[in-house]
Amino acid sequence: MYAIWTLFGVVTVIFLLFNVLPDDPARMMLDQREDSAQLENIRKKYGFDKPISIQYFYYLNDLSPVSIHSKNEQNYTFLKSNKYTSSKLFEIGNSTVVLKFPYLRESFQKNGKKVSTVIYETLPNTFILAVSAILIAITFGIILGILSALYKDTFFDRFISVISTFGMSVPSFFSAIIVAYIFGFVLHEFTHLNMTGSLYEVDDFGEGSYIQWKNLILPAFVLGIRPLAVVIQLMRNSLLDVLGEDYIRTAKAKGLSTYSIIRKHALKNALNPVVTAISGWFASLLAGAVFVEYIFNWNGLGKEIVNALNTLDLPIIMGSVLIIATMFIIINIFVDIIYGWLDPRIRAK
Repeated sequence: MYAIWTLFGVVTVIFLLFNVLPDDPARMMLDQREDSAQLENIRKKYGFDKPISIQYFYYLNDLSPVSIHSKNEQNYTFLKSNKYTSSKLFEIGNSTVVLKFPYLRESFQKNGKKVSTVIYETLPNTFILAVSAILIAITFGIILGILSALYKDTFFDRFISVISTFGMSVPSFFSAIIVAYIFGFVLHEFTHLNMTGSLYEVDDFGEGSYIQWKNLILPAFVLGIRPLAVVIQLMRNSLLDVLGEDYIRTAKAKGLSTYSIIRKHALKNALNPVVTAISGWFASLLAGAVFVEYIFNWNGLGKEIVNALNTLDLPIIMGSVLIIATMFIIINIFVDIIYGWLDPRIRAK
């Protein structure tokens, strides 16, 4: 229920942010080609001629899985068979109640292309990029964090701390430019990596597209730098706290090796703050990939958001932000479940 209310708040904020603009959305859609008749048709088609409160109801009705639609072709809520994937539940007077997938409306600039279709085409690329980045952060972050804790106050520990601080302080877009230039241009002869490129590339001989996995390396590395730095510090500090507990001293007194103590006793109990950071960063990477995707020309949702901002394609911006917010909420729910597995005390509560 908390997740539902949070999502409702996000929907409300998104709608108000993008529907109280001084610009006329109908004029944005037609650009310099508008005339009075076209503007009037567009306003009626999308409900822009209605009061803001009615437009808000229309937006909620579009997003709701159970929605009410008019049988009148003149109304915005007129139900077309090719507009929604829906099944009729029952009728109330001149309206029909249907069960459908949320309708995110249509792009202003892509000849009426559905926003859901745009997201369907771009979100998988962003998801692959975010997963790759978070795997880099988890793998190297936990290993380096454990080593920093075991070699506390040594040169290695201080060196990792400096690198982590630097990684957290450098903006992703700046890192992307530097990394793309060094590894994609200066050292291209040795790395064979490209400065820009997406997951799918078009074949030079016109035989369709193919997957180019090497284009994933640089953007995933850049996107994973900041969460990597956070995971290292959290893992180090959390493990040092756990290693000071009485049961760890008891394990040492029994003669268990350091490896056994870390693997069987300390690591699991030290992972709670790391899981929190990983979950938050994974969701943030979906939103924070915007500039990284744009710089590396990675055809994901982030790049699509930048293009939509440049062209004021409001439905794509609103739909993308809503999808990212929904994924934030889903990830937080899974994190709560993982907490219960890591720490039985949380399950008991």
